[in-house]
Amino acid sequence: MRVATDLFGLTHPGKVRDGNEDQFLIAELSKSLLVVQTSLPQDDHTRLFGGPPGKVLLVADGMGGVRGGRRASRLVTETVLRYVLDTMHWFFRIQDGEESDLVDELKAALTACQKAVEAAATAHPEHERMGTTLTLAYLHWPRAYVIHAGDSRAYLYHDGQLRQVTRDQTVAQRMVDQGLLAPEKAEGTRWAHVLSSCISARPDALTTDVYRVSLQVGDTLLLCTDGLAKPVGDDAIAGHLAAIPRDGAKAVGERLVEAANQAGGPDNVTVVLGHFRSAE
Repeated sequence: MRVATDLFGLTHPGKVRDGNEDQFLIAELSKSLLVVQTSLPQDDHTRLFGGPPGKVLLVADGMGGVRGGRRASRLVTETVLRYVLDTMHWFFRIQDGEESDLVDELKAALTACQKAVEAAATAHPEHERMGTTLTLAYLHWPRAYVIHAGDSRAYLYHDGQLRQVTRDQTVAQRMVDQGLLAPEKAEGTRWAHVLSSCISARPDALTTDVYRVSLQVGDTLLLCTDGLAKPVGDDAIAGHLAAIPRDGAKAVGERLVEAANQAGGPDNVTVVLGHFRSAE
C-alpha cells in the first residue's frame, strides 16, 4: 500500500511573551544522483531520484531569556540539519537488525546539539543559561523513531485515542516516577515547570530518550511545545486531531494554535503534524 503524508508546522509567540523562542522543522530526505557527463542517453534528465527514505520532524523550545533561548533553539535546529546531511547514509539503513545503528546516530545528533550549545554559551557568557528542549522524529513508513530531551512532546493519535509517546523530563515527572507525587497532581505543581534534562551549557544536564513507534494508515503524529500541551490539554488536543481526515493537517494545526491562544496563550506555541493516509 502506498502511503501519503499530510505535513504541517506552525509556531506563534502566544499572547504573553514578547518574542518567540520556539523553532520547528519539517524535512524530507531523498536519494538523488546528479549526472555530470555520460555517453548514455538521458532523455534530458540530469538528476535521477530514488524513493524518499524518510522525513524529519522537529520542535525545540528555547529558554534562558529571549535572545539566549531563541539562539539555543535555532542552533540545535541548524545542527540537526547539518548532521543529517553529513550522516544521511545511516538514515537509509533501518531494515530489521540495523535499527541500532540509526538509534546511535540519533543520539549522536543530540550530542552534536549539546556541544554546539556549550560552545555558543562559552563564546557568549551573557547567555550562559541558554538551553532548549528538542523532540525529533524520523519517519520511515511504517515506523517513527523519536528522540527527546526536555518537556516538548510527541503524541500519537490512533483509532480515536491519543497517546503521549514521550515522557516529560521534568522534576514533577521524576517525582511521579519515584512515587513521591500523584500523577494527577503533577501538572499543578511548580515542579512541572522545572526541567530535569535539556540541551544546555551543562553537559551533565542532558538525558536522551529514544522511542520507537509503529504507524498505521489513519494515524497522526503530533510534535508540540508545552505552549500547546499545558493550556489546551490532551482531551481537547484529541478532539482537534479527530478532524484531520476531513479538514487536513493545516486547518487542524491552525486550530490547535488558536486553541492555545484562546486559553490565554501563556507561552510560545508550536505544532508539527504528520497525518498518514492511503495514497491509493
